[in-house]
Amino acid sequence: MDFSRVALSEDDESFRDDLRSFLNDIVTDEVIARDRETGENFDEGVHMALGAAGYLAADFKSEADGGFSRLRKRIWDLEIGRARTPWFHWGTTAMVARAVDRFGSAELKDEVLEKTLSGHFRLCLGYTEPEGGSDVATCKTRAVRDGEGWIINGSKMFTSNAHNASYVFLVTNTDPDAPKHQSLTMFLVPLDSPGVEIQALRTVDGDRTNITYYSDVRIDDRYRIGEVNGGWAVLREALNDEHGTVERLDDGLQKVAVMSEHVLLLAEAADKVAASAADEDSVKYRLGRGIARMEAAMSTPDMFGRVANAQIMRDVAPELMDIMGVASSLPVGEKGAIGDGAAEYVFRLAGPTGIYGGTLEVFRNMIAQHALGLGRPNYSPPVKKTL
Repeated sequence: MDFSRVALSEDDESFRDDLRSFLNDIVTDEVIARDRETGENFDEGVHMALGAAGYLAADFKSEADGGFSRLRKRIWDLEIGRARTPWFHWGTTAMVARAVDRFGSAELKDEVLEKTLSGHFRLCLGYTEPEGGSDVATCKTRAVRDGEGWIINGSKMFTSNAHNASYVFLVTNTDPDAPKHQSLTMFLVPLDSPGVEIQALRTVDGDRTNITYYSDVRIDDRYRIGEVNGGWAVLREALNDEHGTVERLDDGLQKVAVMSEHVLLLAEAADKVAASAADEDSVKYRLGRGIARMEAAMSTPDMFGRVANAQIMRDVAPELMDIMGVASSLPVGEKGAIGDGAAEYVFRLAGPTGIYGGTLEVFRNMIAQHALGLGRPNYSPPVKKTL
């Protein structure tokens, strides 16, 4: 992989400058402050502006279909993060839209895709269940045939952005007697359907996610994505996208790993702590050690990087809090907050970062099993020795 600096053409420099100016106009200080306060990770004005300007469609489409080149895609990802855009919802929306585009009926594509790329529709994930943890295949939400349609009953946890979304990409069980990976069917359920209830749920870092309930929700068969009981094949593609385990090209332009944007927030916080407290040699040593580990984490690719990024958040954020002392617990906007409350924010963000898209334990098991060939984990209790 070539790590040399990429030389931008005049057109690419112009694209970068135009995008940077556009983001500067729409991602205002008020937008950033409101996002911190609400934990929405979404701003409708910003989202609609990006859709109207054609950026969402360009990010979604391939270069052959009028989308970004690989270089412009990389510029786009970097500038979106640098502007601190309330943005995490778009990755989910685009991921579901790809599943619709690949597995959905022509009728469903016509209904959903154009308005999704214009920003009018947002899409969310209905995977995790209250008793299911990270194993989405243990799905108990039931979908039962009813003539030409389906009736859905069940509930989902951590349906982030459901309150801003138009549809949920819902995994259901359509054959309880079948093995768990052969019993799943995927639907794109309109969230304004009768019987859908969305209930707010706050995480420790202040983000809003949701519990969603489905009580006798009736939908047409056209909202089914993929084959009946063939949902695992549909879901697996989306999970690979979410986990960052997609095929990587040799040009080095892809994002190194998922969650790298979170480590950029940690780096900002470390800079602010350094500006306030880096006079003592012991503090310089602790900050230097943390920054070196951040650099290593952000250079780690794929699933390995997913684990490294989340773990470094959990390791370094408490260090920043400890360096700053009691004042570090004051959030942004509070009188006496040091470094604009940056350390307090990343400390709260660090915990959930190890859960989003699957827990660190799940990813470590995936690495052990699929990358290192260590076999499936054994969760049975230890055998008691008899004397």
